[in-house]
Amino acid sequence: MNVTKRRIHMITLKQIEALHWIAQLGTFERAAARLNTTQSAISKRIQELESASGIAVFDRTQRGVRLTSLGEHLLSLGAEMLVLKDRMIDLKSARDMPARRLRVGVTELTALTWLPPLVAALRESYPAVSLEPEVDMSRTLYERLQDDTIDLIVIPETFSDPKITTVRLGEIENAWMASPSLVRTNRRLSLEELARYTILTQGSKSGSGLYVGKWLKSEGIVLPRLFSCDSLVALLGLTIAGIGVSYLPVKCFKPLVSERKLRTVPTTPVLPRVPYAAMFRNDRPSAFTATVATLARSVCDFTRPFQG
Repeated sequence: MNVTKRRIHMITLKQIEALHWIAQLGTFERAAARLNTTQSAISKRIQELESASGIAVFDRTQRGVRLTSLGEHLLSLGAEMLVLKDRMIDLKSARDMPARRLRVGVTELTALTWLPPLVAALRESYPAVSLEPEVDMSRTLYERLQDDTIDLIVIPETFSDPKITTVRLGEIENAWMASPSLVRTNRRLSLEELARYTILTQGSKSGSGLYVGKWLKSEGIVLPRLFSCDSLVALLGLTIAGIGVSYLPVKCFKPLVSERKLRTVPTTPVLPRVPYAAMFRNDRPSAFTATVATLARSVCDFTRPFQG
């Protein structure tokens, strides 16, 4: 059985470079000198380019070097290839991260505290990166990470998936809080006594809400008077207004306790600390995203609101 081997023609960077310099300098001879090769080698590259693309690059009915309309289009596309080649070569000596897009998702608590320092640190370390911060609920951000429509998220460590890497950032100390006009006693309350009040909770889309909800269930506590609200800011406002008792980050809202807009309600047992993490997919190129997660850990600070 005879098998005829056919040569497969491919478009190469050398062919595109030859086309580029012929168009720039006007002759095959000058292009050959610019590329430190012979005129016959340049002619061969153009012949191979025409064979591989199926396009007549030059109008041979005219004197001199004149591109066909399709040749001009090929030259324009080839210019993009040459730019990419130069960027790839520059990677070995570049100090800055090449231009790219970074989509970072955070919950309200991060947005209220250390999102500005994170943005500043990213701009300083990677000035060419186009940063797109987004604020949403934990479950929504996690689903978007799974769908690959966001690159990195910072949420409570409530969800897990083998395809997602989790980098622990810190833990949030929560406490039950209320308006001083609603809870007047200074003594420590049992969870059963606390349940007599309306309890303001974050909903099922909240990582903190899910975490605390699982803990209450493990303690065998049923809260009959629940008022659920996804927004942390809205929950804070409702608590200050005396609508009910809520669990809130202790250190972040300490100034409101000092101003007597809120009071801490001690309980037995105390609320568990909620772990927060940076998460990103590990089934995609993730070296840069892992570096961003490490940077996030270095600036993470949930203790102070509205950080500059």
